[in-house]
Amino acid sequence: MYILKTESSFDSAHFLAGYNGKCRNIHGHEWRVIIEVRSSSVQTQGQARDMVIDFGQLKDDLRSETDRLDHALIIERGSLRDATMEALREENIKMIEIPYRPTAERLARYFYDRMKERGYEVCRSTVYETPLNCAVYEE
Repeated sequence: MYILKTESSFDSAHFLAGYNGKCRNIHGHEWRVIIEVRSSSVQTQGQARDMVIDFGQLKDDLRSETDRLDHALIIERGSLRDATMEALREENIKMIEIPYRPTAERLARYFYDRMKERGYEVCRSTVYETPLNCAVYEE
């Protein structure tokens, strides 16, 4: 089995609604995302001969996903009042609403799913919230 790994990072803010601790307040991270994909074979023809996939393509696809969240406020849908959401929109704040708390665990699953939708056989998604703390998702 061949396993390829690449990584990307993005900066964003979030908060954990209903959490009794510091993370209930809006704060930011430099998130680091590592994706591992696998294949039992390499390509046999063309420019990507003897490769699972060109690393450039894998990096570009992951970067496309992390860029979507870069410099945004990631919000659990329904966690802010409508008036607050409207005020943030009026200020042109980039917000990404998701249907769950924006934890490292859920973001690891998010990137796993996005890369799988792009056709990769993903074996593991790792998201670092801080340099020493990460969550891993694999099926």
